[in-house]
Amino acid sequence: MRRRRLLTGGAALAAAASLQPALTDTAQAAPSPAAPLPSRAAVVAVLRRVADQWIGAHTDPGDNGWANATFFSGLLALQRLTGSPRYLAYARNWAEKHAYGLNGGVTTRHADNHNAGQAYLDLYEIEPEESKISAIEESLHRMVYTDQPDKNDDWWWDDALHMAMPPFARIGVLRGDPGYWQKLYALYDHTKRVEGGPGLYDAGTGLWYRDKRFLPGVPGGILSPAGKPVVWSRGNGWVAGGHAKTLKALPPAERHTGEYRDTLVRLVTAVAGIQRTDGFWNVNLADATHLPGPETSGTSFFLYGTSYAIRAGLVDRRTHLPVVARAWNGLVSTAVHPDGLLGYVQNVGDRPESSQSVTYDSTANFGVGAFLLAGTELARLAGP
Repeated sequence: MRRRRLLTGGAALAAAASLQPALTDTAQAAPSPAAPLPSRAAVVAVLRRVADQWIGAHTDPGDNGWANATFFSGLLALQRLTGSPRYLAYARNWAEKHAYGLNGGVTTRHADNHNAGQAYLDLYEIEPEESKISAIEESLHRMVYTDQPDKNDDWWWDDALHMAMPPFARIGVLRGDPGYWQKLYALYDHTKRVEGGPGLYDAGTGLWYRDKRFLPGVPGGILSPAGKPVVWSRGNGWVAGGHAKTLKALPPAERHTGEYRDTLVRLVTAVAGIQRTDGFWNVNLADATHLPGPETSGTSFFLYGTSYAIRAGLVDRRTHLPVVARAWNGLVSTAVHPDGLLGYVQNVGDRPESSQSVTYDSTANFGVGAFLLAGTELARLAGP
């Protein structure tokens, strides 16, 4: 992808300041009262219905690309919650079909290719066998120690934080090697503060641009039809999911854990203020008129990140519990079909216009995975 002019000086300051007014205009006047959270059993029943529908419709478990790997991350989260042998067998068969390997082989540096390693690590934790994680470990080890270890610009888009932060964190824990955490932070810091000039993180709002094409002030940069910034819901959802998973893995005393924690808190606090009255979030967080309508994948990841933040004591429970209750109830009442098919998922893309239109019947493996991750985290907040 062609590199654009870096933002410096006044242009960078203008970019950092330009998003806040758009978010203010987008915020809902008064979110509707959220119905109480259902019981854990009720949440799990919905999750099982959605997972069972997907498995029943996909007897071939599919490839090991980032999208399908996200589904298996969600399925294995549900397996840990329920102990289901069916879910474990389905995930194991998928991983064995691909010999626990990575797209691009062990020399890959691409974050999308590392996403499958999350599910392999989950399966390793359930049934430890070194062969299950040899590919993901070798690939990350090369990046940390032997293959251009000073190169830190691989994560040029915000989705990468979900795909690859957690494997670096988890391998570092598993091997007791902080070198993986140092490399994780170097890659993360480039994405956050350097990529495209000012970095993809907007410090004024706590939200992230998908990649440098969307940064305000970039010549020819991408704006909404109304001339507002494009702050993609699912892109920020990937960021929320990546931070939550990384924080679950890292020791509290790891020196960058505090920054990851604070960044997640900023993000979930920001999106709480712009949640739609129906519980969803718009595909463009900075422009409610830009392809309005319910969208499941971004909403599910915000539900996941916020539920984790509540459960970990990072945000005030009383303030944020209505946010997750509203999101869950909206998803279940609007997007979950009676047979368990999950609708209103914006399919593969990089911006609000991608894979439109989004309808009641629009579904995708990664959207189901996001929903399963969200629901399993929420279930741990719910009563018996």
